[in-house]
Amino acid sequence: MTGARWVDSHCHIDPDADPASVIAEARAAGVVHLVNVGTDVASSQQAIDVAAVHEGVWATVGVHPHDASGGLEGLESLVSLPGVVAIGECGLDYHYDHSPRETQREVFAAQIALAVDRGLPVVVHSREAWADTFDILGSEAGATPVVMHCFTGGPDEAQRCLDLGAYLSFSGIVTFPSAPEVRQAAALGPADRLLVETDSPFLAPVPHRGKRNQPAWVPHVGAVVAEVRGVEVEQLAHQTTRNAISVFGLGE
Repeated sequence: MTGARWVDSHCHIDPDADPASVIAEARAAGVVHLVNVGTDVASSQQAIDVAAVHEGVWATVGVHPHDASGGLEGLESLVSLPGVVAIGECGLDYHYDHSPRETQREVFAAQIALAVDRGLPVVVHSREAWADTFDILGSEAGATPVVMHCFTGGPDEAQRCLDLGAYLSFSGIVTFPSAPEVRQAAALGPADRLLVETDSPFLAPVPHRGKRNQPAWVPHVGAVVAEVRGVEVEQLAHQTTRNAISVFGLGE
């Protein structure tokens, strides 16, 4: 992986846990861009603040389905701030149901509408909610770029996402022995629709399972995706970096 340039297309940098050190370690591992993701209005503002002082770090603003009951008040005012490259993470989570499902659907659709209005991609979280996710994206997203963050489906769900024009972003889950269907999906997608991410501090990849994840470990995700696709790691890094720069509008 020497010399490879990576983009962590989805991470959560804790502003109270020495972001400069986290970012420096990522840089040393070849990570040239980090997309720091908001999950509510407060964390979205924090993501913007971190991006403002660290080159190559970008922010998204969004309300996670867990927090959908809190609504979107204050989010729209953040969208036009410097460094914001996407709306999300937003979507549906029927595993935990921390917010009522109807509220989740309403808040998800509203954020897609905001993305459409502002010409930004939308970063989607979907857990045990594929049917409703596809219905809402199909009716609301139109030509808006869609990133399926932390893709956890198999080949069938992957194909449905691809049919909608979405990007598939693979996290450390693709390295887990218990996730063969995710690796099958990673092998399926066309090269120009692939992204890699850490979702740090969650979902540390093999060989770091059980530890606090960090953006510096995105090359481990990329190495497994390259393996299942039968390509060189450097080729996978180049392609996913180019894809991320394109979909999020990042600088080179």
